Amino acid sequence: MRITVKGRNIEITDAIRSYAEEKIGKVMNHYDQIQSIDVVLNVIKNPSVSNSHTAEVLCKFISGSVKAEESAESMYASIDLVSDKLSRQVKKFKEKQITSSKTSSIRTDAINEEVVAE
Repeated sequence: MRITVKGRNIEITDAIRSYAEEKIGKVMNHYDQIQSIDVVLNVIKNPSVSNSHTAEVLCKFISGSVKAEESAESMYASIDLVSDKLSRQVKKFKEKQITSSKTSSIRTDAINEEVVAE
């Protein structure tokens, strides 16, 4: 799995990059089907905007993707918020994948009935 950290209107320092990789990397503990995670950190330079630091994360799986976005007063706070949000979304995606694979279909029900009837 790879984590890509990019910046818009901000210079990505080593401290911010390592902090983002550490916080977002914890999502791997929840689901092992993650292929890549793209993190985009954005700063709005307008002084009238209160939550000017935004973190967007796109998490790509084998069978889909999840996107999360959060804004806050500082970049570290926005990374914290988006990592929590992404963690919840990945858990929900995993549960949906597990429950959808356990559901029965017409084909499998018919095969099981034929085996029982014999």
